[in-house]
Amino acid sequence: MPFVVFVNGVTLIFAAALMGLTALIFPQDAYVFGMSAFLTATFGLLITLATAKAPPTTGRVHGFLLTTSVWLTAALAGALPLHLSSLPAVDALFEAMSGITTTGSTVMTGLDGAAHGVLFWRALLQCLGGVGFIVTGIALLPFLRVGGMQLFRTESSDKGDKALSTAAKVASATLLIYFLLIALCCIAYAIGGMSFFDALTHAMTTVSTGGYANYDASFGHFTNPFLHWTATLFMLLGAFPFVWYIRLWTRGFYRSEQVAVMCVSLCAVIVLLAIWLSVAQDIPSLIALRLAAFNVVSVVTTTGYASDDYTLWGSFAVAAFFALTAIGGCTGSTAGGAKFMRWIVLARSAANLARRVRQPHAVLSLRYEGRPLADDVLGGVISFFTFYVGTFALLAFALGLTGLDNWTAISGALTALANVGPGIGEVIGPAGNFASLDNDAKLLLVFGMFAGRLEMLTVYVLFTGAFWREAI
Repeated sequence: MPFVVFVNGVTLIFAAALMGLTALIFPQDAYVFGMSAFLTATFGLLITLATAKAPPTTGRVHGFLLTTSVWLTAALAGALPLHLSSLPAVDALFEAMSGITTTGSTVMTGLDGAAHGVLFWRALLQCLGGVGFIVTGIALLPFLRVGGMQLFRTESSDKGDKALSTAAKVASATLLIYFLLIALCCIAYAIGGMSFFDALTHAMTTVSTGGYANYDASFGHFTNPFLHWTATLFMLLGAFPFVWYIRLWTRGFYRSEQVAVMCVSLCAVIVLLAIWLSVAQDIPSLIALRLAAFNVVSVVTTTGYASDDYTLWGSFAVAAFFALTAIGGCTGSTAGGAKFMRWIVLARSAANLARRVRQPHAVLSLRYEGRPLADDVLGGVISFFTFYVGTFALLAFALGLTGLDNWTAISGALTALANVGPGIGEVIGPAGNFASLDNDAKLLLVFGMFAGRLEMLTVYVLFTGAFWREAI
């Protein structure tokens, strides 16, 4: 337990260093970030000094506590400069949790005239949250055997990759790929006409699939089609498994089922929506294709940018986007949601059950990436969806009790759990904002974003007595 506290202290010191850096880059915001850095560093140093001699703990029990506590600590630290800058405490926590979980929901208005230091800090939170979840998805969740992720642990630890045979090398390669994508995205945005500040901050929130923008109109502020296609490409690249990039580098070619299924599914949905827009809304085909591609990729990758209010596209489009909210990107990526790997496993499990009804004596095996799946993997996937649906229902019900209309409560619960950002409807839709919600609703959504990012079970296990008896 002391080691868990020690790591949280180190997290605070790291956050304080970033606050200090922000204060140096944006001197006009030096007081807010300088004071935040001082308070955060002081608290972090006191914690680390008090627990510096704690022996490292590597068991699964402490792994659950370490994972959840570090993400919560990062959100609380990230909220401090936002609170000191002007946001009320609950709003600051909402904004920081949305940032660090790369959800992208916002309570801030007047972003067009907001201080650059604050806008940079929001983008930085999403940048850190994106790379943090890659590490969580590759190393921690598979180790904790959460939601069938032990399968991904097998995939990402192939001993055949001798060039990247150690965890340190994999981590270094992952960081290199992540920041290389951000750099390339920044350059492309600059070529498309963005200022350097806009290019940098939007590159961080694009590759991290976070979706924070510097303008109230989200990405719709930019009218250059080149920028929209660039964002579409890099949102998609951020939602691919980062281990897949490493395999491409070390092997020259590597087939991933979830990448293939994701690309085919996206193409099909984009074409259907583009045809819908052309026919039902009388929009020129190329513009319809761009609008459909940008917004579909944004929702499925859980980025949450909006280039248009797709709730005005008609009932078919609204139903499609609501369904797309729950899908998510790939395992081992920056994206949130249920992930394509789980949807593939669930679909094949259902197909096997249907076939068993027709052929009761048939010997059926469940396979993924050409390998048979162990029972614990399927059990983990089913457990994940059980918790996912149960949490969604309870969260939507609780949001309804705060006075929200049914559509806002339901879409708000889903977008929080899937870490997408905008919901559906006039209040929290792509043209709306979460600012008008009361504090109770915002705190419920904070929990939803937190639980969704850590895939439910990682958080819920802390509420069991057996966990604390073993931990203590």
